[in-house]
Amino acid sequence: MTTPTAFTQVPVVDVGPLRDGTPAQQLATARELGRAAREVGFLYVTGGGVSPELFAGLLAATKQFFALPVAEKMQVYIGLSSNHRGYVPEGEEVFAGGTKDRKEAFDLGRDLPADDPDYLAGHPLLGPNAWPSLPGFAEAVMAYYDAVFALGQTLLRGFALALDEPADRFDAFLTKPPSQLRLLHYPYDADVQDVVGIGAHTDYECFTLLKPTSPGLEVLNGAGEWVDVPPLEGAFVVNIGDVLETWTNGEFIATTHRVRKVSEERYSFPLFFNVDYDTRVAPLERFLRAGSAPRPALHAGEHLFAQTAQSFQYLRRRMEAGELALPDGALSLSSFGQDKAPSG
Repeated sequence: MTTPTAFTQVPVVDVGPLRDGTPAQQLATARELGRAAREVGFLYVTGGGVSPELFAGLLAATKQFFALPVAEKMQVYIGLSSNHRGYVPEGEEVFAGGTKDRKEAFDLGRDLPADDPDYLAGHPLLGPNAWPSLPGFAEAVMAYYDAVFALGQTLLRGFALALDEPADRFDAFLTKPPSQLRLLHYPYDADVQDVVGIGAHTDYECFTLLKPTSPGLEVLNGAGEWVDVPPLEGAFVVNIGDVLETWTNGEFIATTHRVRKVSEERYSFPLFFNVDYDTRVAPLERFLRAGSAPRPALHAGEHLFAQTAQSFQYLRRRMEAGELALPDGALSLSSFGQDKAPSG
């Protein structure tokens, strides 16, 4: 089990040099990324080049959607989809602790055409999005998605350099990845008393690029203490996921985190940056040191699907009905991160 240091704050890294710096500047920035990934598993990223206007458009569209009557939102209920797209009502998602999350969401990914061969073949995580009937909603959301995904590609190259690999080491695994963007809404609750918004967990993909509107995110340090990660103006919160922890044999840390103490209305937008569904992820050779046991390999897409199927109620009902099954060798929920996160 990999454990971060006893950090008390999350580092800030300006990744602008990864986009337009000299090779020396790019390498220096990559080393900062690597240090944060090894010691904390979380960092703030500035200089990403994503226009503030894109976020403003996304936030306006999101507020418009969540203000709709529940009956209208349920017209695009995620349980009506075959590829995990659409509206997630409060209580639909349950993490390993068994508590129902205090939030609602809208889930989407790369908007593939309805005749995409993987979608037609019944792929569980690829295909078209389930858009509500709101003028301009899809356009605002996808403009933001495309810009942040491009930043994710830049970051993945930086992480490759941080691992002493060529910058393009992972590029071949980004042809059609199931990288999901979630629009999350935490309702106002004046009487909230240390209520969990999202239970303690790690993220299942390579890494996450998060943009929240208010505090609530906490990460678990190596001393077993929860550390606040409030929004930072002009920055994304980035955290390492299960895939990069596996590729580095635990050198990069998928740190346990949660959302708590949500009293004000809060919106949050994580883009879970992933590699192609069929990517086999095993520790890179440089991390197989003498006396260091290799982490079990995982299948990037199957790992994501298995974790998703175990945490969403509609998918659990389909499994109980025999309509779908977990992939062979699927890990249980919370197989990464620290074993015993304190509840308070």
